[in-house]
Amino acid sequence: MFKFLKEYMPYYKHYKKQIFLSVIGMILVSLATAATAYLVKPVLDKIFIEKNIRLLYLLPFAIVLAYFLKGVGSVLQQYYVSFIGEDIVRQIRDKFLKHILSFDLLYFKKTHSGELVSRTINDINRIQGAVSHSLANLLRDILMAVFLLAVVIYQNPKLAFFALIILPFIIYPVSIISKKLKKLSKEAQNQTAKLNKHLSEIFKNIETIKAFNAKKYEIKKFEELNLKYLKINLKTIRTQAVLIPVLETLTAAIGAIVIIIGGKEVIENQMSVGAFFSFMTALFMMTDPIRRIANTYSRFQDAIAANERLKEIFNLKPEITSGGKKLSSIEKIEFKNVNLKYGNKKALQNINYETKKPKIIGLVGDSGGGKSSFVSMLERFYDANSGEILINEKNIKKYNIFDLRGKIAYIPQNVHIFNDTIAANISYGRKINEEKIIEALKKANLWDYVKSLENGIYTVLNEGGSNLSGGQRQRIAIARALYKNPDVLILDEATSALDNKSEKVIMDSILKLKDKLVFIVAHRLNTIENADEILVFKKGQIVCKGEKEELLKNCEEFKKLYAKN
Repeated sequence: MFKFLKEYMPYYKHYKKQIFLSVIGMILVSLATAATAYLVKPVLDKIFIEKNIRLLYLLPFAIVLAYFLKGVGSVLQQYYVSFIGEDIVRQIRDKFLKHILSFDLLYFKKTHSGELVSRTINDINRIQGAVSHSLANLLRDILMAVFLLAVVIYQNPKLAFFALIILPFIIYPVSIISKKLKKLSKEAQNQTAKLNKHLSEIFKNIETIKAFNAKKYEIKKFEELNLKYLKINLKTIRTQAVLIPVLETLTAAIGAIVIIIGGKEVIENQMSVGAFFSFMTALFMMTDPIRRIANTYSRFQDAIAANERLKEIFNLKPEITSGGKKLSSIEKIEFKNVNLKYGNKKALQNINYETKKPKIIGLVGDSGGGKSSFVSMLERFYDANSGEILINEKNIKKYNIFDLRGKIAYIPQNVHIFNDTIAANISYGRKINEEKIIEALKKANLWDYVKSLENGIYTVLNEGGSNLSGGQRQRIAIARALYKNPDVLILDEATSALDNKSEKVIMDSILKLKDKLVFIVAHRLNTIENADEILVFKKGQIVCKGEKEELLKNCEEFKKLYAKN
């Protein structure tokens, strides 16, 4: 627990004012609680036994004041502790997402999105309680126990010794139960991640589920996962429940010892009735914060388990790292003996190619031939296992990766539409410029449709663009790329969902881009028949390159592809 708290201590230095006020609140609560216990003695001795009229009217107001101060302290503690906890969690979540987004594309392909969502939301939420209320309650209960202990010792040091001698026996069961809770908490968090993964898959693939009548199948899978989650939670509840009777039995043992020894002292007139009941009140009030400390310690195990899961991610480092060199423009690209593997699978083999802008390059070949891998390397989604890619005659790895990607616009076949306005989708990551958005929509052959909408470019698109057709989604993606005004434009089968007329309009617009380097990965050969150069891929290699007519004469692989089309 102390190791966990040490990790989060640097966050607290930004909250000096809030910590000061919350500590004042804790002290008020603790002192008021101790004062309440102490006031039992004068109330019994002075009012009920000595019949002191003056104190009859003073002591009740002292009790009211004590509870008022306790209330003020409680408000201060709860508000400022919540403020600190919420803000620390906000920082952790920001830091966590920033770290995750630095990972290579390969990591996201291997890791389920539901797992990442679970860690970002559920795991961090479990930490929130520990860094705010649990820690504050722990400090408050320690202070309360100390002040009440002072009252206990003040009233009767000898009796206090006999009462407190049993307290060390509390530590052992608490530590055993806490270790068990930590293990169960980690299991619960893993199971939560599995539930999130499954739900994510259900909602993403709802069309397939309905089309294949797989509703019962998915519900059964979910019910099995949900039942496992329930069983783990019940184990956790059962383990936590054991702690309470253990602590209460020990508390009763303390009370029995105190009644025997303290009762004897009262009978022998070595201690007043008021002092005895003040002692007993403080002692039994002290067992509450001690029990809460034990409970808080056990709850910390949940946060510690969540923190360990977060650290698994924080300890990962991206393999693709940014260089430091600025990149103002991309004029020339060269592949030199480039090889790329995904695990044991060879994606590209001995690629050698050089080109300059302005130029339009078509990439064709059978599925799995290496076309998408080739263009993905320009964005540094993947780095070569051997060989090098040169930009303006310098290794691509030397350039700042944000500068590099800022000069390239990539349009994948699977278009990503955000639940935002058309304007925000097209200007994605940049300021909205209405004139530039309309110009990009015209080039993407979508302006006539958008201007017919009630809210025009400020029409909100559904998640995944479900209120658009497949062709319209692709045109939004093309407009997004054109709005960026890049040096290099990559279309990875970006017109595959378009009809021939729409594709022709868009390709005519792209062919007019005389100041750019354009790579077009195409399934239909008519898409790239007017390209300046065509690269033919097969089994990760460029087997032919040249203009269409030249390839029809000299390239057998291109002839086969052309015949299929």
